[in-house]
Amino acid sequence: MSDRTLKEQIRDELTAAMKSGDKVELGTLRMLTAAIVVREKDVLHELTDDEVREVAAREVKRRTESIEAFQQGGRLDLVEKETAERTILQAYAPEQLSDPEVDALVDEALVATGATSPAEMGKVMGFVMGKAKGKVDGSVVQAKVRERLGG
Repeated sequence: MSDRTLKEQIRDELTAAMKSGDKVELGTLRMLTAAIVVREKDVLHELTDDEVREVAAREVKRRTESIEAFQQGGRLDLVEKETAERTILQAYAPEQLSDPEVDALVDEALVATGATSPAEMGKVMGFVMGKAKGKVDGSVVQAKVRERLGG
């Protein structure tokens, strides 16, 4: 494996996008770089590769939400743009957990927390999201936990 950090890789790919004239990739990588800088200012340290992946995962989620909104509004031009950006960002986000992996995490959380009622949903969510570290959408976990706890 390379000694380069993910931030260095993003910077190199940003430079390549500039040289190639790929405006979508250039704009997306600039936006990602800006989001990383903002996050670094918030936490007051240089982000690790895992933290950079979490920032990328948040940006992927934003694009997904935008795509849904633009589809409902009939703005197919913006759907196309957001989809292209999401595809670029997914290369830097953590790989998402499969349904069986999420189910196993929820099962583990229920055992670890001893939760048995919908009132304890927060404990279970905290456990799962802490272990998943950006590898699963919270709404997916919430639906699975609610189903198991009868909420």
